[in-house]
Amino acid sequence: MREGDIRRDATFNDYENFCKLSQSFDALDSVGGVVCEPNDLSLDSRHLDMAYAAATLTDKFFMGNVVTAQNAIDVIKMAEIIHGGREAIVEVPALISLVNCNSPLRWDDRMLDSLREYVLAGQPVVVTPFLLMGAMSPVTIPATLAQQIAEALTGIALAQTLNPGCPIVFGSFLSNIDMQSGSPQFGTPESGIGLLCTGQIARSFNLPFRGGGGLNSSQTVDAQSAYQTMMTMMPTFLSGTNWVMHTAGWLEGGLVSCYEKFVLDIEILQSLMTEFTPLEFNVESLAFDAHLEVGHGGHFLGAAHTMERFRDCFYRPFLTNSDNFERWTRLGARDSKMRATEIYKKKLEDYVAPEMDPRMRQELDEFVAMRKSQLD
Repeated sequence: MREGDIRRDATFNDYENFCKLSQSFDALDSVGGVVCEPNDLSLDSRHLDMAYAAATLTDKFFMGNVVTAQNAIDVIKMAEIIHGGREAIVEVPALISLVNCNSPLRWDDRMLDSLREYVLAGQPVVVTPFLLMGAMSPVTIPATLAQQIAEALTGIALAQTLNPGCPIVFGSFLSNIDMQSGSPQFGTPESGIGLLCTGQIARSFNLPFRGGGGLNSSQTVDAQSAYQTMMTMMPTFLSGTNWVMHTAGWLEGGLVSCYEKFVLDIEILQSLMTEFTPLEFNVESLAFDAHLEVGHGGHFLGAAHTMERFRDCFYRPFLTNSDNFERWTRLGARDSKMRATEIYKKKLEDYVAPEMDPRMRQELDEFVAMRKSQLD
């Protein structure tokens, strides 16, 4: 966990804060799963606290726990309480979970046991080969793509055998290691090529696919963390990725969650979402009347077309600063990291919890208390 310049163990308070931040930004569709590991809670029962926080602090769907099959069963039961029973979540899935292949070419019992529980409950599973070229797969991209297909399709075939027609996602986590140190690298050209290829492969199977995210291997919120994230997020969008994990807050190759990086990543995400919004060509957007009004050599700042649209004609960044040097200096010479700190703290101050039916919350409370008494 990183907060400013402090690197420390994450706590349940951090987990709750990330849930609140996820709720505060509309660009995120899901609160995710293990956004950080709350090390101050019991390992045996922390999945209950995490699912409860995600369910009560946000109105977004969350990911199922896959540490054990029993954890999966617990989270499925909590989803049933929230959505009105097993039939309701089968008809409209409420959870999505991630299982990783123990690459190369091995599925372990823990992943398969969790996959079984979610599949039998009709909940989508992201079947993901975990491939770092040079370590878990060959160093060439074509060989790694072939291995990815083999590993993903074996898991998908098992899921369909257990529950034919169960929703499934073709997963991809593909990058490479530093051949000098052996450390994982992210935001590399090779990972981008792999993402672009995976999109084509998944579509050839008529499957939605998972890939990309705010992946980077930087130790802090710096230029490296930003450009590696953009090097991953751009091919994520170009490849038409359907499900993106690790979108906000990632540092150190996923070992660390960071508040400031979370804010920076949302800025990147919102910018890309705007960039990839289809253009509309019509009379209003072509603005012939504005040209007639301004004429030759004029300016458009005061044109009627501009005045009607100036509030929302462009994406308005919330982190980026475009002041001139004098104004920037006068206001404290704050860099993007300092501004991100202010933003996340203000978001937490302004956070408002979504409403939840009191009977539903009581049933969740009782279930969590009952399971904790059995586990602790």
